[in-house]
Amino acid sequence: MRPEIKEYNYDWMLGRLLNVASDIGNCSAKEIEQMIKYVPYFKGTLEVLLREGKVGTCFINLLDQYFQKILSAHRQGKKTCAITFCLSPALFHTMGIVPVTLEVMTGLAGLLWKRGAFDYLDYGCELGFTETSCSSQRGALGAYLAGLGEEIDFLVCDTPGVCDTNANAFAFASTYLDKPFFQLNYPHTIGDDKTRQYHLDDFKDLIDFLQKQTGEKLDEERLRTVLEEVDKQDELLAELDDCYCLVPSPVPTIYNLFIYIGRFLYSGLPEYTELLRLMLEQVQLKANSGTTGLYAEKENARAFMCYIDHYTLDLNFFSWLNQNGIAHLGGILSRNFRDNTVYAKKFEKSSHGIDVSTLDTMLTSLAEMNATLPMVRSIRGPFDKPNMWLEESLSLAKLYKADCIIYNGTPGCRNTWGMVKPFAKEVEKAGFPVHIMYGDAFDDRVESWESTKNRLDEFFSIRRLL
Repeated sequence: MRPEIKEYNYDWMLGRLLNVASDIGNCSAKEIEQMIKYVPYFKGTLEVLLREGKVGTCFINLLDQYFQKILSAHRQGKKTCAITFCLSPALFHTMGIVPVTLEVMTGLAGLLWKRGAFDYLDYGCELGFTETSCSSQRGALGAYLAGLGEEIDFLVCDTPGVCDTNANAFAFASTYLDKPFFQLNYPHTIGDDKTRQYHLDDFKDLIDFLQKQTGEKLDEERLRTVLEEVDKQDELLAELDDCYCLVPSPVPTIYNLFIYIGRFLYSGLPEYTELLRLMLEQVQLKANSGTTGLYAEKENARAFMCYIDHYTLDLNFFSWLNQNGIAHLGGILSRNFRDNTVYAKKFEKSSHGIDVSTLDTMLTSLAEMNATLPMVRSIRGPFDKPNMWLEESLSLAKLYKADCIIYNGTPGCRNTWGMVKPFAKEVEKAGFPVHIMYGDAFDDRVESWESTKNRLDEFFSIRRLL
């Protein structure tokens, strides 16, 4: 790693950028106009977020608060835990643990810093961690492996059978950093009694682990409060999901990012509830007036992301969609498969509810909530089996009246790369043009944004979608 990269801690650096962004976002329109001229690197990203008004400002403030929690955790006597986006932070919030979600930390570097997470991605490889691993964990993880961040007290990984590179990243970090590690398991089916008991027992073991690490007992009433807040959030998300069905879609493209980053960091906390409330308020105003959530005057096409988005400086992918009048209908990260959503009716055995009546029902709710998180529900086995990736994608694309389906991931997404071609073939048979992006969602060096954009332009032109 270059010496200059070691001058600042990764989490402190990103936290300071977001703190500056938060200060700017709370200024008057005239002050913002003057101050943004002097913003380095992340000016384009900040402009996209601030364009969303109070919703964008609220999102920036949430990110700022998140990093402040990480940076102040040990001073406040709290523990930090590295987790994955496949694991809800609700239980950690209940127990006063500060979760460090590696994928979000990596993505934010790409959105906010000109150098992205490049040096940190490479550092893991210098230590012996394979370069074919998923870049989403490896970026932020590289900083912590180099000692360039607040000390991680322990690590928890969810559903290792779904993504081996995810599990390997956490196992590698635990060994290298010599930190305690808990690995949740996952059964090959979801929704039956045997599976429910398996998950429940697994979560009880996790709670025992967390209690040992923190020296604190799980507070049943605090857990109930957190899950009741999740329930409020799920109601708002269900209403937002209904709005994707409208033509034109009144949901701004960037709201998809707000939905899942907010859930990955703040599930069960009232700050996320307020963000969703503000989002729904704006979407309903657009829906009532019949206007699109796009910057363009009209909606030209509708795209469903069957996997993840593209996280590059200046939010280029989201801006490209806006400029071309392409509605973003969300993707695998946007959905939670709660039983009250419009799409969950077709997937009863792989959706979940929330029951706060007893400790066991709450833990079962937590376990089932995790079982329907990104990748865990959709990509835990053969893509063309019931309740899996193909059926899910086609169902959602039809429901939201998509004109095409776009795949984007990282070179380390072996579970999806191993089946994306036959998946695309089946989707095309169903009448949906498919575009496979060959870049890396977190690393522009694999394919530059300019090359990615040219391929997107070509696809939409040849398929006559624009």
